[in-house]
Amino acid sequence: MHALHVVGARPNFMKAAPVYRALELTGHRQTLVHTGQHYDARMSDVFFSQLEIPEPDENLNVGSASHAQQTAAVMSAFEPVVTTYNPDIVLLYGDVNSTVAAALVCSKLGIRIAHIEAGLRSFDRSMPEEINRLLTDQMADILFTPSSDGDSNLEREGVPSERIHLVGNVMIDTLVRLLPRADSSFPALKKELSLNSFGLITLHRPSNVDDEAVFLPMMDALDELSKELPLIFPVHPRTRLRWSSRLDSCNPSLRVIEPLGYLEFLGLQKNATLVITDSGGIQEETTYLGVPCITLRENTERPITVTLGTNTLIGRDWDMLRTHFLRSLNGSRKHGSLLPLWDGHASDRIAEVLSR
Repeated sequence: MHALHVVGARPNFMKAAPVYRALELTGHRQTLVHTGQHYDARMSDVFFSQLEIPEPDENLNVGSASHAQQTAAVMSAFEPVVTTYNPDIVLLYGDVNSTVAAALVCSKLGIRIAHIEAGLRSFDRSMPEEINRLLTDQMADILFTPSSDGDSNLEREGVPSERIHLVGNVMIDTLVRLLPRADSSFPALKKELSLNSFGLITLHRPSNVDDEAVFLPMMDALDELSKELPLIFPVHPRTRLRWSSRLDSCNPSLRVIEPLGYLEFLGLQKNATLVITDSGGIQEETTYLGVPCITLRENTERPITVTLGTNTLIGRDWDMLRTHFLRSLNGSRKHGSLLPLWDGHASDRIAEVLSR
């Protein structure tokens, strides 16, 4: 079997790495295509090295643009590549523009598609990622779900059950494998950043960081909370560019730093008192690590992290943010449980299905 992997943004790398490794162990031929959707070296190159992903066979270098332009650029650049390699199956990850673009190309060419992390739904079509998820799942021939709610969503949408395979969470595979390395590197990072107890912030969604009416009150709330617990905020380059003056005026206890590699960020996550985020993947990672997570979104495509995990949705209610923040400090924080099949072997189950 010849499997072609398509990655384009940082979350894809963490999902593709264990699948690539599992298929390598079974002796299948593989091709890796990087669309270049994340084009900043701090957001891309360091992840390839730390996750031990081989250099891409092809890099499409599409870069940043509007959703329509970026999707079209990936489609245009990807079509001749996939035609040349002519794989037996194309493996797509998550819900970024590269994923739906490659799915459209493969669907038109009659090339089989496997979607890894299928079935997740926020039921909010104002999110571009939700459109990408819905369309990709309708075009996929094989759908690998991380949790049982994904199966239910797909069956409700008319996907035949024989196409659906509940395998668990491949991001947790990467976390389990690299957590010892993150642990061993954390003392040096702790010393470098002069850390004791701290909280961790990660924000990147346009709905939070592009709108002045949202971003400025949010930063005011975080500034105030940092007086209770120092906060570390690795800032996305695009957010830094847009809001440099506001970020430079933060309280000293709200420390704005450059983006981190996977190992460094994982070390911070594991050792944080709490995490404040708008990221889907971090909702999953904090649930596995047992770290309280406060999500600045009205909804989530990963509701299992709320019902069984450590995640709490607060939208943009800054009073609620303070309430849950203080609960995490005084010992009344939310405690989750380990989720079914989030055991570090999801990629092995994917390799078994594909081989079969």
